[in-house]
Amino acid sequence: MNSLSFSELFGYLQTAFMETFIMVGISLVVSVILGGAFGMLLFSTREGLFWENRWVNQISGVLINIIRSVPFIILLVLLLPVTKLLIGTSIGPLAACVSMSVASFSFFARIVESSLNEVDKGVIEASRAFGVGNFNIIKGVLLPEALPGIYRGITILAIALVGNSANAGMVGGGGIGDLAIRFGFYRYQTDVMFITVIILIVLVQAIQMLGDIIAKRAERK
Repeated sequence: MNSLSFSELFGYLQTAFMETFIMVGISLVVSVILGGAFGMLLFSTREGLFWENRWVNQISGVLINIIRSVPFIILLVLLLPVTKLLIGTSIGPLAACVSMSVASFSFFARIVESSLNEVDKGVIEASRAFGVGNFNIIKGVLLPEALPGIYRGITILAIALVGNSANAGMVGGGGIGDLAIRFGFYRYQTDVMFITVIILIVLVQAIQMLGDIIAKRAERK
């Protein structure tokens, strides 16, 4: 099999990188919004907290656990009919975002819940003693205290989404992982496989470094 020319490889890499960016970017935003909401719901409906509700807490927790229990590649296939219904197609980066978002928001919800649990409960009780309302406690006490952990969770989530985007490429999602599989594996072009792996390593390192910087700045405030 003839190797790709530099211009051909560069064109493929440009397209693959943009597809990965679309999948990771959209899924990250959706997962942070939905996961943040569910994480706050799980935390605030626990016993002794703002809106204690055993049934809401347990049902939400079971739903999150069910989604997290299904391996991503299986969830990807299971949601193909739903994806086609919502997007109009089951292939492409936008279609892959549906499954990636469903898989990732449940993961992030637990990260948010865990970060909120680490906040000293004495601070919450002190705020209540001064007559501060629940929403103001969440906005002014809980979230600022939990932000470093949440930022680190977003970093972990983004890196996990890069990995999931490679799996999505196996069912027509595109992206850097798909390029590595099509040329590096099926066509035995190890140079393409090597380049895509290097790109993924650099991408993950960049995400980790940026996340660490943001989390450290949040800790100083």
